[in-house]
Amino acid sequence: MLTKLLNSDRAFDVCNKIFVWLLIIIVAYPLVYILSASISDPYYVNSGEMILLPKGITFEGFQRVFQSSEIWIGYRNTIFYTVLGTLINLAVTLPCAYALASDQLAGKKVIMALLVFTMFFDGGLIPTYLLVRDLGLINTIWSQVLPSAASMWNIIVTMTFFKMNIPKGLEEAAEIDGASHLRIFFQIVLPLSKPIIAVMALFYGVAHWNQYFGALIYLQDRALFPLQLFLREILVRQQITAELMRQSGMVEAIREHARIADIIKYAVMIVSSLPVLMIYPFLQRYFVKGVLIGSLKE
Repeated sequence: MLTKLLNSDRAFDVCNKIFVWLLIIIVAYPLVYILSASISDPYYVNSGEMILLPKGITFEGFQRVFQSSEIWIGYRNTIFYTVLGTLINLAVTLPCAYALASDQLAGKKVIMALLVFTMFFDGGLIPTYLLVRDLGLINTIWSQVLPSAASMWNIIVTMTFFKMNIPKGLEEAAEIDGASHLRIFFQIVLPLSKPIIAVMALFYGVAHWNQYFGALIYLQDRALFPLQLFLREILVRQQITAELMRQSGMVEAIREHARIADIIKYAVMIVSSLPVLMIYPFLQRYFVKGVLIGSLKE
């Protein structure tokens, strides 16, 4: 009987390892392919000769992307929006989730119902734009961070973490010792909540980094444009130029422009995604901690 159990365990381990390696290949292949395509000759990419590793290495795509000085302006603005926006998100999400996790909050059910309602219904683009305009946020940095100051879904996730991982006895002991709610929150709850803080920072940070629609709607000053908007302009400009060449019948020019457009396309993907991919491994370990284990240590 024991031998059968051991054999079944070994079979399960083998199947589990095969499944995990398949997942790794499925996830890693597109990343490696895009990175290789960004420094490969488009001829080999389009013909299918480049399967995984770069072929006909060229850095022309990155050179053309970084030729524009506005790329660096976009990087600066995006980093600023990401850092400022994430700090505002955490400043709103963490206290709100802590309050909702408490049974002492008066009218908790009504407040929760109103907040959850916003997950399914919103005012729409036009009312939101009118609100932002009336608040005087148009063409300011605040239009990029204040309208998305909190996500109800993230508040619910954080609230659940507080309920599951912050011992009520610890808070009650602090109250008996005379600690206020603010002191409990800052000196007890937050130090025990590093996993969920890291997870929320990553969620909000990635959302701000990839955000471009808000800038497209609310910003007119190019000095305030984020990186994603400048990269979008590069791609759109290439498409418009190709269409004009096609209409004029410039065959050789079209081919050359298509080659350049392919190089730029993959380079833009790397330029926009690489910073997030570099930061993610340092925060990845917190995901398991934030969901599966408590943060109270003896």
